[in-house]
Amino acid sequence: MQPHVIVLGNEKGGSGKSTTAIHLAVFLLRAGHTVGVVDLDARQGTLTRHVGNRAAYAERHGLDLPVPAVRAVERSTVAVETQEFQAAIDDLSRDCAYIVIDTPGSDSPLSRLGHAAADTLVTPLNDSFVDLDMLATVDPDTLEILRPSQYADMVFEQRKARMARRRRPIDWVVLRNRLAHLDARNKRDMGAILDRLARRIGFRLAPGFGERVIFRELFLKGLTLLDLRDTDPEGGLTMSHVAARQEVRSLAEAIGLGLPAPALSGPVDTKRIAAE
Repeated sequence: MQPHVIVLGNEKGGSGKSTTAIHLAVFLLRAGHTVGVVDLDARQGTLTRHVGNRAAYAERHGLDLPVPAVRAVERSTVAVETQEFQAAIDDLSRDCAYIVIDTPGSDSPLSRLGHAAADTLVTPLNDSFVDLDMLATVDPDTLEILRPSQYADMVFEQRKARMARRRRPIDWVVLRNRLAHLDARNKRDMGAILDRLARRIGFRLAPGFGERVIFRELFLKGLTLLDLRDTDPEGGLTMSHVAARQEVRSLAEAIGLGLPAPALSGPVDTKRIAAE
């Protein structure tokens, strides 16, 4: 049986791809699944270092933390990248039910290789019009969607290529990260635009992570919010920790991990497909 491949993708840095990737991997591990991760942003290496920090912390403190198998693919020529990426996928596929792939925050042949492998594509998006610009060009006066932007076009190309290979369609999930707690006008406008865009280009919206310092604090230890009860048996969880843990669970539930891929929130724009 082929593993289910979850790809974290967005051409804008700082959107929370690596944080989301490690939390999804640990969620799956703690659910009893075998999991491997592939770091395609090996130059920055955030996901690789997070896993390495995790293994080292568990060894130092005698903890039985689940650690995913990790492979990193360095940038090189297209031929070498393709060969090494396929070797990483083939290697992890022997033992893993899930493979989580972290992609770089830029368009590149290596990033496209990762996107083309996705059964589920997860795109974290900071709740701002700066980040929205990667998905769509919006009229500043009317807030109407003028056209999909470069990242949306790239995902559409990978969907077409996957369909041509008679593979299962990519289930695309966009996460709204760093949502403001107040019902600000910007938040409402973003929500309305994303709802329309979801129906137009075919993705689902899911709740992401709030702006919580704890996500960054855990990196040096390689931990996630799902590990805190094991690493702090005295019960030092704050209300912020509890809320953040619930965000992780809500995200996994919205993605549908371990379940059949849910239907898209709206029909794909068939006129745009025909125009392509």
